[in-house]
Amino acid sequence: MTTPEEFIEGQVVLIDKPLTWSSFQAVNKIKYALKSYTGVKKIKVGHAGTLDPLATGLLIVCTGKFTKRISELQGMEKEYTGTFLIGATTPSYDLETEINATFPTEHITEELIHQTVKQFLGEIDQQPPVFSAIKKDGKRLYEHARAGEEVEIAFRKTTIHEFEITRIALPEIDFRVVCSKGTYIRSLAFDFGKAMQSGAHLTALRRTKIGTYTVEDAITPEAFVDGITS
Repeated sequence: MTTPEEFIEGQVVLIDKPLTWSSFQAVNKIKYALKSYTGVKKIKVGHAGTLDPLATGLLIVCTGKFTKRISELQGMEKEYTGTFLIGATTPSYDLETEINATFPTEHITEELIHQTVKQFLGEIDQQPPVFSAIKKDGKRLYEHARAGEEVEIAFRKTTIHEFEITRIALPEIDFRVVCSKGTYIRSLAFDFGKAMQSGAHLTALRRTKIGTYTVEDAITPEAFVDGITS
């Protein structure tokens, strides 16, 4: 068992973030438990890479001096699995918002799906979702979106190292993606649907790896708290 002194000195904690939790909530729960466990009110705790509330999976939490490693960890490649729903889009590119448009899917074949995957391998230009935490003009993009304000969002370079279709049961397509820092899987869903002359949005997302760290070695926030308080 990790001692209070080891947490104060610095630890990497692998958390499996539950569905609907924000990354902030998960870190806060751990921080609150560590304050009590270590007796240090201002113990440093931070995470390396936000996960949306509607995503689950690996969240790397650093304590003590290891918080200095956060930017290094954020720069590592990441692996995700999830599901695209073909034939409809939402403003947020996922289930946070309601469907705003529907598209034909009769022309979509397994061959077209696998051919389309090839368009997204390597370095690509990607436009982040308008419902994202990126700042523009001093406000986060989602704040502009919720206020009904139109903003221009610049394209960014990102790299898709691996993109594999693991199940086709239209309108659902399951996938596995290995990508660089800053890749939005929601945008990949939107662009993928568009590339097939249809539409798509993300209905499930799980982060399975960050660098060599894997979700198989992670525990839930509750299990972490139980482990240090029992």
